[in-house]
Amino acid sequence: MVTILDVARMAGVSKATVSRALSGKVFVREEVKARILQAVADTGYRPNQLARNLANNKTNSIGLVITNGLYNGPFFSSMVYQAATRSEGHSRQLVLADGKHSAQDERDAIGLLLELRCEAIMIYPKYLSVSELDDIIDGNQTPIVVINRELIRNRNRCVFTDHRRSSEEMVEHLLAQGHTRIAFVAGVCGSPTGERRLRGYRDALRKAGISPDPQLVVRGAWSTESGYEAGRQLLALNVPFTCVLAANDDMAIGLAKAFQDAGKTVPGEISLAGFDDSVIGKYYTPSLTTIHVPMDEMIRDAVEIVLHPDEKTVFSHQGTLVSRESVARRVNAE
Repeated sequence: MVTILDVARMAGVSKATVSRALSGKVFVREEVKARILQAVADTGYRPNQLARNLANNKTNSIGLVITNGLYNGPFFSSMVYQAATRSEGHSRQLVLADGKHSAQDERDAIGLLLELRCEAIMIYPKYLSVSELDDIIDGNQTPIVVINRELIRNRNRCVFTDHRRSSEEMVEHLLAQGHTRIAFVAGVCGSPTGERRLRGYRDALRKAGISPDPQLVVRGAWSTESGYEAGRQLLALNVPFTCVLAANDDMAIGLAKAFQDAGKTVPGEISLAGFDDSVIGKYYTPSLTTIHVPMDEMIRDAVEIVLHPDEKTVFSHQGTLVSRESVARRVNAE
C-alpha cells in the first residue's frame, strides 16, 4: 500500500511538507506543491481521510443506530434511504451502526459512533427506555436525536408520531364500515410502537362499547412470514371475525396470503388493514388500506435537529388514514 512516505521520497520533500500541501491550510511554494501533486498522481496515493478528520476533530458524518432486527423490510429500507439522502443533501456521510439485540448493544453502537467522532447521531431505538435515552442525550455534547420515541426531558431532541391515536383512527374507520368483530395482529412483545398500536385498537373498541376479545389478538414478529402464521392461527381458532388489523403492512401481506390459501376472499369475506403505508401495500392486490406514517418527514426533521441542536422546536407528526381496496363495507352490517 502506498504511504505518505512514498510520496515524500518521490517528491524529494519531508512527510510534513506533503501533509501541509495536501491539507491546503498552510502555504507551500507552488513548485514544491506541483512536485507533490505529481508524486501523488504517479503513486496513486490516497490520503486517509478518516485519520485526517479525526485529527481535525471533524468528520462531516451523521451516525444512525438501528437494531438489525429492523433491517429486513421495505419500510426500514426506505427509512435508511431517506436518512442517507437527507444527510447527503447537507454534505454529510451517513454512518450506520447496528443496535443488535439489547439496550447494551444500542449503547455500544452509540459509543462506536461517538468514538468515530460523528458530528451528530440519530437513534431509532428498540430496547433503550425513554429515561435511558434522556440520560444519554444529557451526558453527551455530541447532538443526539431520537426517532419514533417521545422523550420527557429532551422533547426538542426527538421526532415522533402518535401511534395510539393512529390506531384508534383506523379502528374507527373499520367500525364505520360495519365491522365489529375485528382481530388484531400485534408485533413482538416489548415494542413501544407495537404496544401503542395495540392499545389504540383496544381503546377504540371500548369507546364504541365493544369489549375487546382476547382471542382475537395474536402476536406476530413484524415479518410477512409471521403474518402468514398469525393468519393460520386466527383461522384455526374458529372464532368469528370479519376484519383484521395488522400492526404493520408486512404482516398484513402475510395475512392476505394465509386467507387466500384457506379459500377466503379479501375483502369479500375478510377485510384487512395495516400500518406504515409501505410501497408493497400500495401495489398489492387488493391494495392495502393502511396508516401512512410520515417517516420521510420524520427523518428530514431528525437531520435538521442534529445539525441545529440549539433549536427548541418540538417535532410531532400525525399518521394519515389511507383507504384502499382491502377493506369492504359489510353488506349485512346491523
